[in-house]
Amino acid sequence: MTEQTVLISGAGVAGPTLAYWLARAGFRPTVVERAAGLRSSGSPVDVRGPAALVADRMGITADLREAGTAVTSLKFVDDAGRRTGRVAMSGDGIELPRTDLARILHDAAREDTEFVFHDSITGLDQDESGVDVTFERGAPRRFDLVIGADGLHSAVRRLTFGLEHAFVEHMGVYIATLPLAEPPADRTELVMYNSPGRAVAVHPARGTGIAAFMFRGDAVPGFDHRDSALHKRMLAEAYDGAGWRVPELLERVHEADDLYLDSVSRVRMDRWASGRIALAGDAASCVSLFGDGSTLAMAGAYTLAEELGRTPDDAASAFRRYESAHRKLVEPKQRTVSTAAALLIPATRGGLAVRNFGTRLLPLVTAARRLVPARAA
Repeated sequence: MTEQTVLISGAGVAGPTLAYWLARAGFRPTVVERAAGLRSSGSPVDVRGPAALVADRMGITADLREAGTAVTSLKFVDDAGRRTGRVAMSGDGIELPRTDLARILHDAAREDTEFVFHDSITGLDQDESGVDVTFERGAPRRFDLVIGADGLHSAVRRLTFGLEHAFVEHMGVYIATLPLAEPPADRTELVMYNSPGRAVAVHPARGTGIAAFMFRGDAVPGFDHRDSALHKRMLAEAYDGAGWRVPELLERVHEADDLYLDSVSRVRMDRWASGRIALAGDAASCVSLFGDGSTLAMAGAYTLAEELGRTPDDAASAFRRYESAHRKLVEPKQRTVSTAAALLIPATRGGLAVRNFGTRLLPLVTAARRLVPARAA
């Protein structure tokens, strides 16, 4: 049998994981990534549960642990920086910066995978035997299969299934992240400030910190996740009058050239495949903010590769089996997004008081672990 070619859009978490396992299943993977290279910044993400098993099978667990953060607690503070609550963080997985996770996955896959950076898919035309692909910069090519692992704002999903608004549901929250230059005062403690409808967290990450801004807000008409000027205006308006370190952090936002801001969204689709094209990771089922997105991305990529390896000449059946299995992991996470947002970003002062009191009684582990989503490709 001729080695089948698979084009994967996105070099984040799902893409390289899928490429690694497809190569071992007898396919020839190519990964195309819009960015010019591996990103130099990234918010902390978790590798736990089924993703930890995938990492073990890839032989990368030691690398993940070496890159891991040292956070053991989440502290809530008031306007003056006084502690209002504290939560012990779960130790059931490995937390590390997303950029380090993507780098480790890329390094594991690159020996058997063609990586093409600084390019993106602009057209897909499939028939019974393959998919003709056009690119923004490169020459057209033909592949046996195409997988969209290109995040919340997936080009593959748009080209294959339709416009984003049909599948992406705004969850009433926006989040922004900004790398900080200085080392954290305490590498083991994540600090969060709340006022009604908004929160700011400083995560120590590794070496230098990361600031995360989370605030409630309606969907912005024509919102562009790449419009930095718009993002800075949104943050200035949302945090006007906020206390703690927020004025200082907003000054940094104003000067920043590496600010990230996007909507907290949920992707819901009736199907994840059409013919020879399928979706993986956030492109298929985003559960951004609190949904263990990186863990689900790795687990789903492994399942997809496994099913394609079982029936390499029947992709349609493989896609159906993959979707049936992976939805069982995704759907419970998607149902908890609103609850988790209520815990970390209470809308009222009464809600804040109840949450702060609750931190003395119950660990908010699953809600508090993931403060920031994986970046869209």
